[in-house]
Amino acid sequence: MKFGTSGLRGLSSDLKGAASMQYAAAFGRYLLESGKARPGAEILLGRDFRDSSPEISGNCAAALSRHGFEVIDCGTVPTPALALYGLEKGAAALMVTGSHIPADRNGIKFYRPDGEIDKQDEEAISSLASAIDEVGRDEGNTIATIDRSEECAALFMERNRSLLPDQALAGLKVGVYQHSTVARDLLVEVLEYYGAEVVALGRSATFIPVDTEAVSTETIESLKAWAREHHIHAIVSADGDGDRPLVSDETGMPIRGDLLGVVAARFLDAAVTVTPVTSNSGIEAAGSYEVVRTRVGSPYVIAAMDEAVAAGKQRVMGFEANGGLLTATDFTVNGRIVRALPTRDCFLPILAMLFLAAQEKKPLSELAASFGLPFAAADRLENFALEKSSALMAYLRKGDQELQEFLAPIGNVAGKSDIDGLRITLADRRIIHFRPSGNAPEMRCYVEAEDSAAAEALLQAGLARIREWASASA
Repeated sequence: MKFGTSGLRGLSSDLKGAASMQYAAAFGRYLLESGKARPGAEILLGRDFRDSSPEISGNCAAALSRHGFEVIDCGTVPTPALALYGLEKGAAALMVTGSHIPADRNGIKFYRPDGEIDKQDEEAISSLASAIDEVGRDEGNTIATIDRSEECAALFMERNRSLLPDQALAGLKVGVYQHSTVARDLLVEVLEYYGAEVVALGRSATFIPVDTEAVSTETIESLKAWAREHHIHAIVSADGDGDRPLVSDETGMPIRGDLLGVVAARFLDAAVTVTPVTSNSGIEAAGSYEVVRTRVGSPYVIAAMDEAVAAGKQRVMGFEANGGLLTATDFTVNGRIVRALPTRDCFLPILAMLFLAAQEKKPLSELAASFGLPFAAADRLENFALEKSSALMAYLRKGDQELQEFLAPIGNVAGKSDIDGLRITLADRRIIHFRPSGNAPEMRCYVEAEDSAAAEALLQAGLARIREWASASA
């Protein structure tokens, strides 16, 4: 088990065993010992559609019940909906989800009554988990929980129905790629509420991992085929737990998540925008807001947002390169107060992008190009052992000579940043960024270049160099 950029991750087979009970029990004990929850308090539990999630959720419920908590079942619900409900009720929460990673893995996201746990919380929970000897549930033993799934979803929909004017999306024909995301039905509902004509696409009974930061070739081919078939203005979707948005233009080509973040910042009239170093380098020039850069992961974005709020800043938000939006302060939107939701959300950036298209009456491809951001691309090598990625990063950081030798087939090094992974600026101003995943056996590569073809060529060259190094060092 390992905490990464957002939550605990591990193999589904391990989490279906004692591991999920140990970490749920450790979280419960931590809440009680730190005074963040009282004995007998309610604790919320949600899950995604992975085959392993119900069993893992049951393990968590059993462990929490044993520690005296009253477990509230919120069902299969988007993570931001669970987090919002927790803030409303002043209750801690656990979301059983592996987000975008394959179905043979899963995870748990933890929320204090005031929001996501931070890195210090993670350390404390991990320490407690190692000392807890929990056994699995008895076969057939069902833990009594209270079902509030409808109330949880209703609160989230109420929030999203207040963001835009009535019939704000009338005239748009929008596809919803439903696959296995827990956001699929709510996305259809909210888009139809605003007057869009909705076409449901690709609903799946089995789990499909969708990474909105590195959209697979197969997914893009499906999006393009649906765009041609249905003549739609956009296709929207989300990852497994509904906290990362996916928006494609009228051709089916995905719009980068960090551009969705810029659109959302303008929509909210944000004064401070916090985003990781992996987000597009053109963000600073794309708006009238202050930009704060962080390491990758929602805990780092939240910490920087909290610092801005503590310094007296107003209208503070953040977003990640995957498009997930977080707000640290309340915002006035459409004449209403929208309360802070300091966890990733896919709904607001999707609605902001579609609202812009409806207002401007322009194709999404044209709107995306009008922001003038450098062309960017990202992808990952899966099943890339953590030990191997650590060795690669150690080699690249060894010295300037080793780094230049590694990148010699690609270009000359002009500068580098070591905030998170290694971000290299080449002499011709192209950017290539190598970064291991924080909680999965994956090696990620992010690039920027002068046009889309150059960005794609640089991305493939970067991935090829990683493969070559791994093969040579095997």
